[in-house]
Amino acid sequence: MFTFETEQKVCEVGGVKFGGQTGQYPTVIVPSIFQKGDKIFEGKRKEGFDEKRAQELLQTCDRLARETGCPVMADIVGTKGDELKGYIDFVVGVTDMPFCIDAWVMKPKIEAAAYCAEKGLLDRMFYNSLTVWEKDLETEIREISSIGVKHVLLVAFDMADQMPTGRISGTQTLLDAIEKVGAKFESIFVDTSVMNGPATAMCSIANKLIKEKWGFPCGSAPSNGSYMWKAAKEMWGSKGWTAADAALEALSSTLWHDMIFSGPMTGSERIFPAVAMADAFTATLAFSETKRLPEIDTHPLHKLFPDFVEQLKGM
Repeated sequence: MFTFETEQKVCEVGGVKFGGQTGQYPTVIVPSIFQKGDKIFEGKRKEGFDEKRAQELLQTCDRLARETGCPVMADIVGTKGDELKGYIDFVVGVTDMPFCIDAWVMKPKIEAAAYCAEKGLLDRMFYNSLTVWEKDLETEIREISSIGVKHVLLVAFDMADQMPTGRISGTQTLLDAIEKVGAKFESIFVDTSVMNGPATAMCSIANKLIKEKWGFPCGSAPSNGSYMWKAAKEMWGSKGWTAADAALEALSSTLWHDMIFSGPMTGSERIFPAVAMADAFTATLAFSETKRLPEIDTHPLHKLFPDFVEQLKGM
């Protein structure tokens, strides 16, 4: 159940490794900043943002990553190229964490990728993302390949097949386009497209199938499911909703997610401990089958439960 016969690819972005066999590496948490509705904006986006608050959020994520052993990458969200360039400058001035550039349309993503190349940041940047719904996909692939982008996220989905198998066909569509253009990327990882909270289970199964077929690191955005579940807050208030959100992130981490897009950075103080416990749980599941402990000493199982690890070594 926890061992893939297919060789599993391990990607490294900005010094953070992820992928591999179940329990080998901790789940990478990717919270977003500068997204629509982010409370760091003092008014309209063009009026700027609260730099002190943004710095606190980034530094809190760095601290939580050190404390839990779950690595962090920032999902930098923007709508225009110049906007993204300013956000990139701010983030790299505050933290050494890797980051992705995230925009809904191609033009600002291309501009931001070119800016990262100019600034020598391509080792710690991943491109979010190539999608099956982009009308000019081959142009986008050609552009980012010529820029020198190294790390690419594929968002795989098939409207005609919303079962896990549709994520397989969506991935194949994107891989076919990359091959047709003749592009080569150092790292490819796959986001299997969350539809709602319980449907995130489809992403987990799709991730397992993709890892079996290609060995790519996989993930999804469970937060898309929890943040659209407005009824939870109406029934149980913010405490009930945050519990459900943390549970969904942790469940996803346990079931074939090498990375999770965890939603707004403001939620990090509940997400990191939840995912750290899930990672320790997952690594123990894998150990029961393989007798293999996590690859790195900073994995949450080693970091947070060292006495238990010593017990496992004797079993």
